[in-house]
This record gives sequence, structure tokens and C-alpha cells, in this order.
Amino acid sequence: MSEDVNGNIPNEEELDNIVVLNDEEGNEVEFEFLDLVELDGEEYVVLLPVEEDEDAEGEVVILKIEDTESEDEESYVSVEDEDTLNKVFEIFKEKFKDEFNFIDEE
Repeated sequence: MSEDVNGNIPNEEELDNIVVLNDEEGNEVEFEFLDLVELDGEEYVVLLPVEEDEDAEGEVVILKIEDTESEDEESYVSVEDEDTLNKVFEIFKEKFKDEFNFIDEE
């Protein structure tokens, strides 16, 4: 899963918190934008799939933001480093501990 996932930033006429991304097969997938997290000078988005997969219920997707040549578009890239994913998710959990009911799967 080292494929880049390119995102389109929705304009103001669309829902403010919905981001449409293209997966590896070119299919459009809608996500709810939950947060933007900064870590070590990099920015990461925390997204929740709009159409839930029953097996991945409530799981968020964390992607790294990379700039593109276009000012109107960003590129979202999969994060392979487990430590980075965990750090970003911990920051997200701390910020939203009063808004979401997090379940630890240990």
C-alpha cells in the first residue's frame, strides 16, 4: 500500500468536512475530515470513511499531506511507519478525548 492517494479539496459549495479521494484503482471514496495533525514538521489528515466497511467499523485513515504543483490540490500519501501512525493517532485522541469514545484494541 505504498500507492499515492490524490485528494480533491472540496469547494465551499460542497459539504465542508467531506473529502473525495481516488484509491489505487481510480475509484472515488468519500471520507469525513476529522482533523489535521502536525508532527515533526509534517502534516497529516485524520479521515473517517463515509461508507463504513463492516470489518473496519470506526477505523480512521491517516494520510500524510504532500504539496503538488497546483495550489488548489494536495496529494495524500499512505504512511508506512507504524510509529508515526501511532504518534499522530495519539495526538488526535488527546485532542478529541471528550468528543469520541475511543476503544483500545490490545
